[in-house]
Amino acid sequence: QLQLVESGGGLVQPGGSLRLSCAASGFTLDSYAIGWFRQAPGKEREGVSCISTIGITNYADSVKGRFTISRDNAKNTVYLQMNSLKPEDTAVYHCAALKRLFSCTLSKGYDYWGQGTQVTVSS
Repeated sequence: QLQLVESGGGLVQPGGSLRLSCAASGFTLDSYAIGWFRQAPGKEREGVSCISTIGITNYADSVKGRFTISRDNAKNTVYLQMNSLKPEDTAVYHCAALKRLFSCTLSKGYDYWGQGTQVTVSS
């Protein structure tokens, strides 16, 4: 069974940091681009960051300079390091896998999705 499982969410104060993990089971991530998406209450899902099979990364303007995506194919896991968190970063964060080599996208159309992990930034 192909599955993506996110972890690492939680409650953090503004200016704090969290590291999200996206672990795959039932398939290997090295042939997939991986994206992180988030959805806040009452808002549409938006692309946050993605990483291609060869390590090319892309970020939404709202998180550039604060978030860093990385992948460890040996652990079949992708990470999202989030620093300088703001209240507007509060959302459910999902990772997704796209069967595509060499590039990635912040648009939808991904093949597999995780259930999400809640990130709340509040004092």
